[in-house]
Amino acid sequence: MSRWKMHKLGFVNFWLYDQEEFLLRDGHILLRGNNAAGKSITTQSFIPFLLDGDRRPERLDPFGSKDRKMEFYLLGDNDRAESTGYLYLEFRKSGLEEYRTIGVGMRAQQGKGMDFWGFCLADGRRIGPDGLALYEKVGKQNLSLSKQKLRNLIGDPACWAESPTEYKKMVN
Repeated sequence: MSRWKMHKLGFVNFWLYDQEEFLLRDGHILLRGNNAAGKSITTQSFIPFLLDGDRRPERLDPFGSKDRKMEFYLLGDNDRAESTGYLYLEFRKSGLEEYRTIGVGMRAQQGKGMDFWGFCLADGRRIGPDGLALYEKVGKQNLSLSKQKLRNLIGDPACWAESPTEYKKMVN
């Protein structure tokens, strides 16, 4: 029986990453680096967040503190006034070229709440150079797609969520 396994974890305009993908081998990932480089946050926080959309600070911190809110990962320490970013997790069926991708988009603005949306690519489309892009090239810059642009690209309302609660139901 073929099972779905995590295959690729990706970030666009999020935290330390302009655009980054981590390939997972047989559903596993190994990250090595210096202390405080972000290994724990990447694996222990963002993967569970992508599965349920729960962005409470104590869920995002591997040590359970409430110090950093999701806004920090988009805006930094007041480095930007606003920012839109994406996280996504691609699954692959063992031994087959069959894919599903779940993802979250967020827009943060200084002094305002965050906008959240989630999506699922259940039709085999993939995120990447030969698939769906989560950014558009404007001059020499890659700018994250707006919520509405991505929603239009996804097309299927059943593969779209406007809240963490809806997203969790869709992923389940």
